[in-house]
Amino acid sequence: MKKVRIAQIGTSHYSHGTAIFGSLCKQTDIFEVVGYALPENEDEKFPKDTEPFAPYRRMTVEEILSDPTIEAVAVETEEVYLLKYAKMVAKAGKHLHMEKPGSPNLDDFRELVSILKEKNLAFTLGYMYRFNPTVKEVLARIKSGEIGKIFAVEAHMGCKHDPVWRQWLENFPGGMMFFLGCHLVDLVYQIMGEPEEVLPLNAATGIDGVNTTDFGMAAFKYKNGTSVIKTCDSEYGAILRRHLLVTGERGSFEIEPLEYGAADGMHAILGECLDPGWQVEWKKTKSEPFDRYDNMMKNFAEIVRGKENPYGYDYELRLFELVMKACGK
Repeated sequence: MKKVRIAQIGTSHYSHGTAIFGSLCKQTDIFEVVGYALPENEDEKFPKDTEPFAPYRRMTVEEILSDPTIEAVAVETEEVYLLKYAKMVAKAGKHLHMEKPGSPNLDDFRELVSILKEKNLAFTLGYMYRFNPTVKEVLARIKSGEIGKIFAVEAHMGCKHDPVWRQWLENFPGGMMFFLGCHLVDLVYQIMGEPEEVLPLNAATGIDGVNTTDFGMAAFKYKNGTSVIKTCDSEYGAILRRHLLVTGERGSFEIEPLEYGAADGMHAILGECLDPGWQVEWKKTKSEPFDRYDNMMKNFAEIVRGKENPYGYDYELRLFELVMKACGK
């Protein structure tokens, strides 16, 4: 595959832009990194997060957009600025990878999708669980019909951040539901499809005097059951409790934790119960090591080079609409 000439716009202490840039630079057989831009005073706001960029060419946003040899751009600014720069990239006719889920404005997201469609540009977002091998295995086994008709999904993704980080959540409708709950909305939507109703149940814990919406919960109603997602930024032990439980008529799958770090990379633990007996022990399997971002960015390059995108424009737009509903907007 011919290398993709790519640049990156932005990074943030609150997302994984620095890790994305590192993945691009590491995959030298796939990408040729031309340079980067740090708009919105990011080098002043996030000095430690911008240090790894230093060996590469510092550019302006305008230089990136006007360079005809740059085919693709990763937009990794803070979420509040994502759609501002994503639309600039799309209008410049460049393929786009963007941090999830997008700035909190539905009209801007619709406009972005319209531009991308019109120009037939590659478009991917940073939903990392799409490239978790254990999640992919579960989705494939569900699709094969192994556990029959699915009637419920339960998903959890929490953190324990400091008050400054939790105050930052005030930038978004739904707070934590927008910031991390979007990953869970993506999983439920992939498995269960279009809900009949979305019921947001978000709240502020008030811990440390921070009154942002740091507790997120939403119910997705379907004809044959209700799926529930929960995300919280004030929860001790949350990282290793991140999980996905899928319940069908002939069995259940549970991934817990969805991922955890080890010396050789990330791992996940898959539990499966295909026996209807009482007090049956779940079979547990540890995944092979994987990288959160390498397969994500390799997938983007392959789509730039013509591979069909399993998450197309319409899927991403509807997902964003569902995220906003879960946020109560």
